[in-house]
Amino acid sequence: MNAYVLKRTGGPGVLKISDIPEPQIHHNQIKIRLHYIGINYADILSRKGLYGWAPKRPYVPGMEAMGTIEEVGDNIEKKFIGMKVMIGNKGGCYAEKIVTRVENVVPAFRTYNDAENAAFLINYLTAWVGLIELAKLKKGEKVLVTAAASGVGSAVVQIAKALGADVYGLVGSAEKISFVESCGALKGVNYNSKTYLETLKRQSSDYNVIVEMVGGQVFKDMSKLISPFGRLVVLGFASLDLKKWNPLSWLKTWRDIPRIKIDYLARISAAIMATHLGYLLADPEKLRYLYYDLNKFVAENDIRPRIDKIFPFAEAAEAHRYIESRKSMGKVLLQV
Repeated sequence: MNAYVLKRTGGPGVLKISDIPEPQIHHNQIKIRLHYIGINYADILSRKGLYGWAPKRPYVPGMEAMGTIEEVGDNIEKKFIGMKVMIGNKGGCYAEKIVTRVENVVPAFRTYNDAENAAFLINYLTAWVGLIELAKLKKGEKVLVTAAASGVGSAVVQIAKALGADVYGLVGSAEKISFVESCGALKGVNYNSKTYLETLKRQSSDYNVIVEMVGGQVFKDMSKLISPFGRLVVLGFASLDLKKWNPLSWLKTWRDIPRIKIDYLARISAAIMATHLGYLLADPEKLRYLYYDLNKFVAENDIRPRIDKIFPFAEAAEAHRYIESRKSMGKVLLQV
């Protein structure tokens, strides 16, 4: 079968299709023929060698996809063959087929098309964990979202809006402002503006929840905006850009990793938290419980993933380049 096998780290050009043996299932596993693959920023960090949770090379990258169950292990009921499912996995999704544990799949939404299902699981579950489990967001609170036009960012905006919060989105270009406002933000602000911090302060002096996914100077700026009893939740570090051949980038990467001093938090009576969905895979029952709460919520509020662009399976490198160009708005997919 066709699959991308990451043999070395580097730029998008290291993504090459290989013809590899079709994976074989074992006792508690299922085989899925994939239709769409969700691209996450973690895939890009993994390709660069900057993602500590990535499998040991060589491996097939890709943590998210949707497809149809084609074969099941001997202890799984045959009735599931033919069911459409969403997959969240440590890797293996940049392929025509994947074998994974049954715990790593959930039924696809019948009200979504195949592409929307591929765009949902990781982004919306990450947003849900950040807003509900960590920040404990309440109706009427003010939420500030960085990288608000990204796949996770747009999910955070939609969920926070549906929860009754006043949402503000921080984005990297003027073109993205209208996009985040269409997702439910009251106002979008371009963080490349020299006066963006002053603009944010004018909009509100009381941000109850800040969801941060950029790192570097943006994280430092956001830490200055937390209100008393506020919560800053870190969901990613999109600004990290270490280049092994460039020692100057090592220092910048080290400086850009979000960090905070406890005495500062004590002075403002606030909390800074972080999550990584992958590490929660060790507790599949808890994730499943969270997923079904999220499932019910998006159905009741008619929330649908915002898809930006769908690339053919053979153009994974181009899809990565597109995301790294900072032009994407919403989710980027591969179609198998």
